[in-house]
Amino acid sequence: MNFISKSTTMATKTKNITNLPMNLHQLPIVDASWTLFLDRDGVINERIEGDYVRKWSDFSFFPRTPQAIVALSEIFGKVIVVTNQQGIGKGLMTEKELSELHRLLRKTVDLMDGRIDKIYHCPDLAATNPPNRKPNIGMGLQAQRDFPSIDFKKSIMVGDSASDIEFGQRLGMVTVLIKDKSSIYEADCTPDFVFESLTLLSNQFSKTSILQPEMDAIANSMDMDMD
Repeated sequence: MNFISKSTTMATKTKNITNLPMNLHQLPIVDASWTLFLDRDGVINERIEGDYVRKWSDFSFFPRTPQAIVALSEIFGKVIVVTNQQGIGKGLMTEKELSELHRLLRKTVDLMDGRIDKIYHCPDLAATNPPNRKPNIGMGLQAQRDFPSIDFKKSIMVGDSASDIEFGQRLGMVTVLIKDKSSIYEADCTPDFVFESLTLLSNQFSKTSILQPEMDAIANSMDMDMD
């Protein structure tokens, strides 16, 4: 099914993303039969330059991102997070610490009546080229095993790096790059769409505002003890 216009790929590895589309009108109607795959760092939360987000106190949502996930979870049948976390393989954090961070991430969204159905992570070192580390497709296949209704042709992968885009393309998904259009994107693969934030992507799917004060109040309180 040819439902998107592919952008022209440049000959060099440096891609001109200024001409990539920023609206989704070329897509068919996206409904509960669709699945949304999200990268974590750089999409949901801010990266830590030269380090890893090791615990909840290190975790910082991008503005309005929890609200965006809530709005998107009302549209997509499944919302899945797939994240490379080789900090575990390097011994810089533990599976238990990551599990707790992800519990609180999901709880934040749950308290807003949103949903993240499952978070998958790959703890292995990039140097070993493990099957579950993006751009390899292991986490996507695992999600499909856990949720057999997932159809990759009716899925969207949202990420901020070339490995995210390649992961989505290998599985036949629509791909969305989260990146400032003025920045340089170096990769062999070209995304289908580009948005500067998950919030702006969410606004394309929903005509209703996602900036409700009550949602903001919940998001701002997440630094409190949630046990």
